[in-house]
Amino acid sequence: MPVLRAHHFGVSVPDLDAAVDWYSRMLGFQLETRMTIDKIPARVAFLRRESFRIELFEVPGAAPLPDERRVPNLDLRTHGNKHMCFEVPDVPKAVAALREQGADIAFEVTVDGNPTAFIRDVCGNLIELLEPFAADRDAR
Repeated sequence: MPVLRAHHFGVSVPDLDAAVDWYSRMLGFQLETRMTIDKIPARVAFLRRESFRIELFEVPGAAPLPDERRVPNLDLRTHGNKHMCFEVPDVPKAVAALREQGADIAFEVTVDGNPTAFIRDVCGNLIELLEPFAADRDAR
């Protein structure tokens, strides 16, 4: 496998329009396309920011996100995907800007000298923000 890079992350949401609005307002994603997949059935939207996409699914009757999946440390007790993560140059500044916009901040912590934060999208899904690791900064 000579090339492997991230393309998109899929998220099931209870309200597609609210999720599209949230990812656009809070994180700067732009709507790329909408579609319906009758076989599932699902309404689907692809959002894009630079080369990364988020695929949102709204499926009628889908089970809501359990409360323990909305808390980063408790979510680790359930197998499966945990969160998507975005690198930002300054976590405290990013969190402050998101907080001003009304984002739900799960927590902020410093891990091995690296500022990290978790926020929740409009549906409670976890999103991590972190600053580049020292080795990554040095390699640039």
